[in-house]
Amino acid sequence: MQKLIQGIHEFQRSIFRPQRELFEKLAKGQNPDTLFITCSDSRVNPNLITQTEPGELFIIRNAGNIVPPHSLHVGGEAATIEYAIAALKVKDIIVCGHTRCGAMKAVVHSEDVKELPRVAGWLAHAEATRQIIREHYRHLEGEARVTATVQENVLVQLEHLRTQPMVAAGIAGGTLRLHGWVYKIETGEVYAFDPEQRQFSPVAEARLPAAPEPFTHFQSI
Repeated sequence: MQKLIQGIHEFQRSIFRPQRELFEKLAKGQNPDTLFITCSDSRVNPNLITQTEPGELFIIRNAGNIVPPHSLHVGGEAATIEYAIAALKVKDIIVCGHTRCGAMKAVVHSEDVKELPRVAGWLAHAEATRQIIREHYRHLEGEARVTATVQENVLVQLEHLRTQPMVAAGIAGGTLRLHGWVYKIETGEVYAFDPEQRQFSPVAEARLPAAPEPFTHFQSI
């Protein structure tokens, strides 16, 4: 805790003061262009990875970068997505998974969370991911299997995202684009799903469609 307190003092002295004008502007409101949905993993820092300033990303974080499909039950993810689109007018939504993901390891090895019923219940939103891995990736083992799970889960959660009414409306109206990313912790690389190539490619090389297209299976990184 002492490290966090010292960090606050350092922030106020070295970051806030030189950028006081920016923070005074942010105090009047926010205008992010992008909703960034990613994992709660402490090794993933969206602003650091994308080199964005405060106010540029609207962020949802949870175990496994999961988006529950639309239902009558209103959860925090659905409410945040609705607000991002309707109130903040974001133009892009990114679902970003990452390598070495504990949540995705638990999707592959459900016994890891048998003593964690709420975690197991949450990961039920990745059941389609589990089935895809079981049916199509039996030849992979160990970390390669987990990495394939990370990638497939990004695509599954994008499909869940499409079931949200505000998202469906934004896509139909041409005002919203969806993107699937995977952050590779061990190298710092970011891969984006290219619908035409049906695979994840380095983000600088991936073709970003003007309008979202159906997602399908791909070749692994």
